[in-house]
Amino acid sequence: MKNIILLGPPGAGKGTQAARLVEARNMVQLSTGDMLRAARTSGTEIGRKVAAVLDAGGLVTDEIVIGLIEEKLAQDGHGGFIFDGFPRTLRQADALGALLTRTGLTLDAVIELVVDDTALVGRIVKRAEDAKAAGQPVRKDDTPEVFQVRLQEYYKNTAPLIGYYWAKGDLRQIDGMAEMQAVADQIASVLDKA
Repeated sequence: MKNIILLGPPGAGKGTQAARLVEARNMVQLSTGDMLRAARTSGTEIGRKVAAVLDAGGLVTDEIVIGLIEEKLAQDGHGGFIFDGFPRTLRQADALGALLTRTGLTLDAVIELVVDDTALVGRIVKRAEDAKAAGQPVRKDDTPEVFQVRLQEYYKNTAPLIGYYWAKGDLRQIDGMAEMQAVADQIASVLDKA
Protein backbone atom coordinates (compact mmCIF):
# COMPACT_ATOMS: atom_id res chain seq x y z
CA MET A 1 0.00 0.00 0.00
CA LYS A 2 1.43 3.35 -1.11
CA ASN A 3 0.18 6.79 -0.06
CA ILE A 4 1.09 9.68 -2.32
CA ILE A 5 0.42 13.34 -3.01
CA LEU A 6 0.16 14.52 -6.60
CA LEU A 7 1.40 18.11 -6.96
CA GLY A 8 1.29 20.38 -9.94
CA PRO A 9 -0.58 23.38 -11.27
CA PRO A 10 -4.13 23.17 -12.60
CA GLY A 11 -4.24 21.31 -15.90
CA ALA A 12 -1.01 19.40 -15.23
CA GLY A 13 -2.83 16.06 -15.46
CA LYS A 14 -3.14 15.15 -11.78
CA GLY A 15 -6.76 14.01 -12.14
CA THR A 16 -6.01 11.95 -15.23
CA GLN A 17 -3.05 10.23 -13.59
CA ALA A 18 -4.96 9.67 -10.33
CA ALA A 19 -7.73 7.92 -12.29
CA ARG A 20 -5.12 5.66 -13.91
CA LEU A 21 -3.67 4.77 -10.49
CA VAL A 22 -7.13 3.95 -9.16
CA GLU A 23 -7.64 1.59 -12.10
CA ALA A 24 -4.15 0.06 -12.27
CA ARG A 25 -3.22 -0.15 -8.58
CA ASN A 26 -6.57 -0.14 -6.77
CA MET A 27 -5.64 3.08 -4.98
CA VAL A 28 -8.25 5.41 -3.49
CA GLN A 29 -8.32 8.98 -4.83
CA LEU A 30 -9.04 11.47 -2.07
CA SER A 31 -10.25 14.54 -3.94
CA THR A 32 -11.25 17.22 -1.46
CA GLY A 33 -13.81 18.67 -3.86
CA ASP A 34 -15.51 15.28 -4.28
CA MET A 35 -15.38 14.66 -0.52
CA LEU A 36 -16.97 18.03 0.27
CA ARG A 37 -19.80 17.42 -2.21
CA ALA A 38 -20.42 13.93 -0.80
CA ALA A 39 -20.23 15.12 2.83
CA ARG A 40 -22.71 17.91 2.20
CA THR A 41 -25.46 15.38 1.45
CA SER A 42 -24.32 12.59 3.80
CA GLY A 43 -26.32 13.56 6.88
CA THR A 44 -23.30 12.93 9.14
CA GLU A 45 -22.18 15.41 11.78
CA ILE A 46 -19.28 16.60 9.66
CA GLY A 47 -21.57 16.67 6.62
CA ARG A 48 -23.93 19.04 8.42
CA LYS A 49 -20.96 21.31 9.24
CA VAL A 50 -19.88 21.32 5.58
CA ALA A 51 -23.42 22.09 4.40
CA ALA A 52 -23.78 24.94 6.89
CA VAL A 53 -20.49 26.55 5.81
CA LEU A 54 -21.15 26.14 2.09
CA ASP A 55 -24.77 27.30 2.35
CA ALA A 56 -23.53 30.46 4.08
CA GLY A 57 -21.11 31.03 1.21
CA GLY A 58 -18.04 30.44 3.37
CA LEU A 59 -14.86 28.49 2.87
CA VAL A 60 -14.54 25.14 4.60
CA THR A 61 -11.88 25.22 7.30
CA ASP A 62 -8.75 23.09 7.24
CA GLU A 63 -10.06 21.30 10.35
CA ILE A 64 -13.20 20.18 8.51
CA VAL A 65 -11.20 19.00 5.50
CA ILE A 66 -8.80 17.08 7.76
CA GLY A 67 -11.85 15.52 9.47
CA LEU A 68 -13.19 14.36 6.11
CA ILE A 69 -9.81 12.93 5.15
CA GLU A 70 -9.56 11.17 8.50
CA GLU A 71 -12.95 9.53 7.88
CA LYS A 72 -11.73 8.28 4.50
CA LEU A 73 -8.43 7.01 5.91
CA ALA A 74 -10.37 4.93 8.43
CA GLN A 75 -11.90 3.02 5.51
CA ASP A 76 -10.01 0.36 3.59
CA GLY A 77 -7.23 2.00 1.60
CA HIS A 78 -6.95 -0.87 -0.90
CA GLY A 79 -3.69 -0.11 -2.74
CA GLY A 80 -3.12 3.16 -0.90
CA PHE A 81 -4.37 6.74 -1.00
CA ILE A 82 -3.82 9.49 -3.55
CA PHE A 83 -4.14 12.98 -2.05
CA ASP A 84 -5.53 15.14 -4.83
CA GLY A 85 -6.13 18.83 -4.12
CA PHE A 86 -4.82 18.54 -0.59
CA PRO A 87 -2.62 19.82 0.89
CA ARG A 88 -2.74 23.24 -0.79
CA THR A 89 -0.81 25.19 1.86
CA LEU A 90 2.07 24.62 4.26
CA ARG A 91 -0.38 24.66 7.17
CA GLN A 92 -2.40 21.89 5.51
CA ALA A 93 0.79 19.91 4.84
CA ASP A 94 1.64 20.03 8.55
CA ALA A 95 -1.92 18.97 9.43
CA LEU A 96 -1.79 16.07 6.96
CA GLY A 97 1.56 14.93 8.35
CA ALA A 98 0.14 14.95 11.88
CA LEU A 99 -2.95 13.05 10.72
CA LEU A 100 -0.88 10.37 8.99
CA THR A 101 1.28 9.95 12.10
CA ARG A 102 -1.82 9.73 14.30
CA THR A 103 -3.41 7.07 12.07
CA GLY A 104 -0.21 5.04 11.69
CA LEU A 105 0.11 5.71 7.97
CA THR A 106 3.09 6.99 6.01
CA LEU A 107 3.51 9.27 3.04
CA ASP A 108 5.51 7.28 0.50
CA ALA A 109 6.06 9.96 -2.15
CA VAL A 110 5.09 13.43 -3.26
CA ILE A 111 5.05 13.43 -7.03
CA GLU A 112 5.30 16.79 -8.76
CA LEU A 113 4.15 16.94 -12.36
CA VAL A 114 6.58 19.51 -13.76
CA VAL A 115 5.01 21.45 -16.62
CA ASP A 116 5.57 24.45 -18.88
CA ASP A 117 3.04 27.18 -18.05
CA THR A 118 2.69 28.45 -21.63
CA ALA A 119 2.08 24.95 -22.96
CA LEU A 120 -0.34 24.39 -20.08
CA VAL A 121 -2.52 27.30 -21.21
CA GLY A 122 -2.58 25.72 -24.68
CA ARG A 123 -3.58 22.39 -23.13
CA ILE A 124 -6.49 24.02 -21.28
CA VAL A 125 -7.71 25.82 -24.41
CA LYS A 126 -7.54 22.53 -26.34
CA ARG A 127 -9.48 20.76 -23.57
CA ALA A 128 -12.24 23.37 -23.89
CA GLU A 129 -12.26 23.11 -27.71
CA ASP A 130 -12.40 19.29 -27.56
CA ALA A 131 -15.32 19.40 -25.10
CA LYS A 132 -17.18 21.89 -27.28
CA ALA A 133 -16.58 19.80 -30.44
CA ALA A 134 -17.84 16.68 -28.63
CA GLY A 135 -20.99 18.50 -27.50
CA GLN A 136 -19.91 18.28 -23.87
CA PRO A 137 -20.14 21.14 -21.39
CA VAL A 138 -17.04 23.32 -21.21
CA ARG A 139 -15.68 23.90 -17.72
CA LYS A 140 -16.12 27.51 -16.63
CA ASP A 141 -12.50 27.61 -15.56
CA ASP A 142 -11.20 26.46 -18.97
CA THR A 143 -10.60 29.93 -20.38
CA PRO A 144 -7.14 31.47 -20.62
CA GLU A 145 -8.16 34.37 -18.35
CA VAL A 146 -9.60 32.22 -15.55
CA PHE A 147 -6.79 29.71 -15.93
CA GLN A 148 -4.18 32.46 -15.41
CA VAL A 149 -5.86 33.39 -12.11
CA ARG A 150 -5.87 29.72 -11.03
CA LEU A 151 -2.21 29.42 -11.99
CA GLN A 152 -1.30 32.51 -9.95
CA GLU A 153 -3.17 31.08 -6.94
CA TYR A 154 -1.25 27.83 -7.32
CA TYR A 155 2.14 29.55 -7.36
CA LYS A 156 1.20 31.81 -4.47
CA ASN A 157 -0.25 29.16 -2.13
CA THR A 158 0.67 25.65 -3.25
CA ALA A 159 4.08 25.93 -4.91
CA PRO A 160 5.81 26.40 -1.50
CA LEU A 161 4.95 22.74 -0.86
CA ILE A 162 7.57 21.77 -3.44
CA GLY A 163 10.38 23.06 -1.21
CA TYR A 164 8.67 21.75 1.92
CA TYR A 165 8.53 18.16 0.64
CA TRP A 166 11.93 18.41 -1.06
CA ALA A 167 13.47 19.30 2.31
CA LYS A 168 11.81 16.22 3.83
CA GLY A 169 13.23 14.02 1.04
CA ASP A 170 9.75 13.05 -0.18
CA LEU A 171 9.60 15.00 -3.47
CA ARG A 172 9.93 13.22 -6.82
CA GLN A 173 9.71 15.35 -9.95
CA ILE A 174 8.54 13.95 -13.27
CA ASP A 175 7.97 15.44 -16.71
CA GLY A 176 4.29 16.30 -16.74
CA MET A 177 4.50 17.50 -20.35
CA ALA A 178 5.36 14.02 -21.63
CA GLU A 179 2.79 11.87 -23.39
CA MET A 180 0.10 10.56 -21.00
CA GLN A 181 1.43 6.98 -20.92
CA ALA A 182 5.00 8.19 -20.39
CA VAL A 183 3.83 10.22 -17.38
CA ALA A 184 2.00 7.15 -16.04
CA ASP A 185 5.19 5.07 -16.50
CA GLN A 186 7.26 7.65 -14.59
CA ILE A 187 4.74 7.63 -11.73
CA ALA A 188 4.75 3.81 -11.69
CA SER A 189 8.55 3.87 -11.45
CA VAL A 190 8.40 6.22 -8.44
CA LEU A 191 5.81 4.02 -6.72
CA ASP A 192 7.78 0.83 -7.37
CA LYS A 193 10.85 2.37 -5.72
CA ALA A 194 8.97 3.93 -2.77
